[in-house]
Amino acid sequence: MTRVLPWALTGLLLATAIAYPLTAGAARDAVSWSIVLLGAALAVVHASLSRRLGLAVLGTVALASVVFESVGLATGFPYGSYTYSDALGPTLLGVPFLVPLAWLMMAWPSWLLAHRLVPGSRIGRIAVAAYVFAAWDVVLDPQLVQAGYWTWAHPSPGLPGIDTVPLTNLAGWLLAGVVLMTALDLLAARRTPTLPDHAPCWRWPG
Repeated sequence: MTRVLPWALTGLLLATAIAYPLTAGAARDAVSWSIVLLGAALAVVHASLSRRLGLAVLGTVALASVVFESVGLATGFPYGSYTYSDALGPTLLGVPFLVPLAWLMMAWPSWLLAHRLVPGSRIGRIAVAAYVFAAWDVVLDPQLVQAGYWTWAHPSPGLPGIDTVPLTNLAGWLLAGVVLMTALDLLAARRTPTLPDHAPCWRWPG
């Protein structure tokens, strides 16, 4: 039964993701929340079942996300100046509750992929995980800016071909990724997994 749960959550996540481009307005907001909640739940369940680290991973990612995001909102470092809209709901230190869950949805599979690709090198594993984590945001950020979830005060100079997201955002995510993936690696790398790291297969947002 425990091995079925991650796959069941994966199926629900994929089905919900399919609904995203088919909705608009309040319905799309609800679908977005559902995707993040399911993705975060999947990460915690997989971390719990594979390495008995569900709560530790949740706490580590939540702390890192609130620190980086609250500092970013207050100072513009390290991402650039941005503001969240009210569509993301209640906040803590200006950070919507949904944001740490979105980090969690992205962080754990990023580390798992790096662990699978670079199992013998901590530095290489952290670098790959941070790159994947930042690349995930490069895909998501323009879509969510367009959806009105946040806005950038100074989007120029922007990412190549993207005029709504500043280049500093990528640098900020790489920095945050290195810090977070170092913490996750210290937690998880020495734990022998009881589930395959590739099971379940997380979706790449698109």
